[in-house]
Amino acid sequence: MTRLRRVRMWAALGAAVAMTLAGCTSSSHPAQSPRAKSVPASGTEDMGREPPGTLRQGGTLTLATSQWITQYNVNQAAGTIGEALEIDSLVEPQLFRRDAKGVPHADPDYLLSASVTTSSPQTVTYRLNPHARWSDGKPLGVADFQAQWKALGRGDDRYLVADPSGYDQISDVRQGSGPGEVQVVFRSPYADWQRLFDPLFPASATSTPEQFNDGWRARIPVTAGPFRIASMDRTTQSVTAVPDPAWWGTKPRLDKVVFRALLPAAALQAYLNGEIDAVNAATAEAYQQLKSAPNSTVRIGSAWDEVHVSLNGAGGPLQDVDVRHAVQQAVNKGALADVAAEGLPVGVPLLGNHIFMTNQPGYADNSGQWGRFDPKAAERLLDRAGWTSPGTGKPRVKDGQTLKLRFVIAESTNRLGLDLAQLLQQMLGQVGITVEIQKVPADDYGPKYLDLGNFDLAIFRFTDLTYPSQAQAIYRLPRGAQSFQNYGRISDPVLDGLLKQASGTLDPAAAARLYNQADAEIWKLGHDVELYQRPQLMAVRKGLANFGVAGLGDLDFAAVGWTK
Repeated sequence: MTRLRRVRMWAALGAAVAMTLAGCTSSSHPAQSPRAKSVPASGTEDMGREPPGTLRQGGTLTLATSQWITQYNVNQAAGTIGEALEIDSLVEPQLFRRDAKGVPHADPDYLLSASVTTSSPQTVTYRLNPHARWSDGKPLGVADFQAQWKALGRGDDRYLVADPSGYDQISDVRQGSGPGEVQVVFRSPYADWQRLFDPLFPASATSTPEQFNDGWRARIPVTAGPFRIASMDRTTQSVTAVPDPAWWGTKPRLDKVVFRALLPAAALQAYLNGEIDAVNAATAEAYQQLKSAPNSTVRIGSAWDEVHVSLNGAGGPLQDVDVRHAVQQAVNKGALADVAAEGLPVGVPLLGNHIFMTNQPGYADNSGQWGRFDPKAAERLLDRAGWTSPGTGKPRVKDGQTLKLRFVIAESTNRLGLDLAQLLQQMLGQVGITVEIQKVPADDYGPKYLDLGNFDLAIFRFTDLTYPSQAQAIYRLPRGAQSFQNYGRISDPVLDGLLKQASGTLDPAAAARLYNQADAEIWKLGHDVELYQRPQLMAVRKGLANFGVAGLGDLDFAAVGWTK
């Protein structure tokens, strides 16, 4: 699954791999661990960079998505699938583009400038490019900023929002000195203000709850980007974008970008058959087939990408923090990471932090006892929680009920994800927790399972949390039916307060200390089983320029093209 920028989103584990369950035994020999290889430095990109003007004009880029996208408003609760934002990025305003190290820069196609012009209260002034217009002819302006703020930041539960953080600290959005100037006023300082209004959506299609929630279902009604949507074909499961003749910026090099919904194994085979132009190579079987494939190259870098098992604390046995901690301590994370690392040219380090990757400044291992594999401690916790054991390896019982957890996975999950689920099933079985694996349709995984808390265990990725304040959506207190992206609904006021304080701390070192305090609280709450930092390997067709692993940066589809 292609990684995204801006919004921290979930993604399935995406590319086929064949692993034997015996692969977990290697973790008992750390010196031989397949995950012990080096990891590229944070922000390492591998994009096949070429000046766009030197590329061939024309050509088609064909990519795979892991499922048919049903919600293209990525600010809506059901729109937090990474590939939805990838498609949006062709056709909607990206006000800032980040370089490979994650530093944001105003995109001159949309912004003449954007900066903090008053510190008390913090006021950001945006000066819009006067040529920037929506596909309905309206210029980008203050109404668009106001509509996005009102939907996301005013606490109106009719808008089913994915992430209100940052927007809920805004006190006013107003017209500046002219029609092309917008001022955003914050109640309190907000460090990551560049992540807001990015992408910017049109007021004409987001101003009411009905437009916001339903107006972007399997459609993109209004655009303002270098491309426009030419077709969305549910029958062929494909989306086609072509250059927009009304685009005021530099003309894209490509004639067409096509997205095809393909399950991981089918995507790998389609790439080997020359039917698509890029595919994930971050698993052993995929890498072994792709590293020497003809007319192909593997690009390697480092992004913000983690794999975890979410625990649902809103119902069932996992409401008890002792049971959640028991699950954490019963899982041999090293064994699972060794399976993921087998046969790859880069390392797959274990994660002891939810907010920083191991190769990022600010990283600290805050996992403590909850990150250690200790099945005896897990058994003691289950005993304390009242789940008694009738014998080694047998399911525990309490009040006549068997201790059983439902592990929901998407059918788009690759073989690696299935292997990890089965290994975890075996590990939990050893301490008396029965795990039932339930595979569900990929299109239903988000809206019918994650969003509704309809699971006990779920394995997936969060990607591209390069603004640390984005963690608020994942770990904040739910509000009524709004879980935001805290699918397991596990939080407390201490964690909520630390995340809010960190997001308003302008000194990066002080903010990092607060985020690490918050991370320690996440471990204390037993929020999930944090596993490992996912490697970044992508196979791309030779001659494809400005596409691949973007580090912590943003992909500019207008610059992508084929060499002459």
